Amino acid sequence: MNILGVAIGGVLIGGLVVVGWQSFQATGTQQGHSMTPPDTSQLSEGDPIAQIKVPSEFSTLAQVGKRAFDVKCSDCHGDNATGREGFAPPLVHKIYEPSHHGDMAFQLAVQNGVRAHHWRYGDMPPVEGLTKGDVRGIVAYVRELQRTNGIN
Repeated sequence: MNILGVAIGGVLIGGLVVVGWQSFQATGTQQGHSMTPPDTSQLSEGDPIAQIKVPSEFSTLAQVGKRAFDVKCSDCHGDNATGREGFAPPLVHKIYEPSHHGDMAFQLAVQNGVRAHHWRYGDMPPVEGLTKGDVRGIVAYVRELQRTNGIN
């Protein structure tokens, strides 16, 4: 067997694994939180979207982030990042887990705004008056909320 044959065989096997994995995920048999936004049709405008547990205490950085979040983010994203129907999604949701929306995504969202792509609440505008350090604190706060709610 030559090296070209081995390489082609490896690519074919890899392709089958990817197709199989995607097929497995499409069947809905995956474990954990859903990446699908929840049905919010029964909520009134302004209602929290997610029901969450809040950690008994936050790290120092997350405490600073909570203060910044409460001033700049909670009007839309709700208290403790639970979202607000008609305004903005919850950040304590599988969609915002670190492997899907990394910490830099939060920095970029604050700096540039975000085009709506997971939720139906419209585009998020840039947020004025937050430093990169403020956003690091906000991310720490959101990540600690996420971990407490099983989103890693």
